[in-house]
Amino acid sequence: MAKKSSIEKNKRREKLVKQYAPRRARLKAIADNEKLTMEERFEARLKLAALPRNGAAVRIHNRCEVSGRPHAVYRKMKMSRIALRELGSKGLIPGLVKSSW
Repeated sequence: MAKKSSIEKNKRREKLVKQYAPRRARLKAIADNEKLTMEERFEARLKLAALPRNGAAVRIHNRCEVSGRPHAVYRKMKMSRIALRELGSKGLIPGLVKSSW
């Protein structure tokens, strides 16, 4: 089980990303638009840099929904390999058959 503080920190980041997504997208569109003047684009970059760093989607870490483990997480299932194996062995994941020989 991962530290509770790490899991909560990631949840805060997800909330901030959702909150700042439209503003970030608008500023990035302005900054990348080559039809605008250099001053307008530079001002948009400065405003983008002033936003909180945890508002960037890049800072979200994929974590297991069951255990909070940050490594070896399958994106489709949102579970770590360990949790996936345990739940698959118990038959709690539909369509997953763990073979053993």
